[in-house]
Amino acid sequence: MRVKRGVTSHAKHNKIRKATKGMTHSRRRSVRMGKQGVIKAMQYAYRDRRNHKRTFRALWNARINAAARENGTTYSVLINGLKKANISLDRKILAELAVNEPKTFTSIVKATKI
Repeated sequence: MRVKRGVTSHAKHNKIRKATKGMTHSRRRSVRMGKQGVIKAMQYAYRDRRNHKRTFRALWNARINAAARENGTTYSVLINGLKKANISLDRKILAELAVNEPKTFTSIVKATKI
């Protein structure tokens, strides 16, 4: 009986084609180029999962600094005051308060000046 081959190869190719769904031109059509595109996309995804955290921390710092300056202090003085007053709020929460609850943020700034 004749043995037909290529089942695993076709499965691999289909896996690549499924992964290149949003890509265009030869990366979508060619398996070889598609494999390169998928590998590069996964590298970018890995890198950017880390950069995402960095970007948001910078955004939070900018928001905290802007709100702190409205209350007559600076970012570094505020963070130092928080540490001395044993107020443990992370930057994400501080930025959220600065944007959505300015009165609460003002009371936190006053608590750090004591």
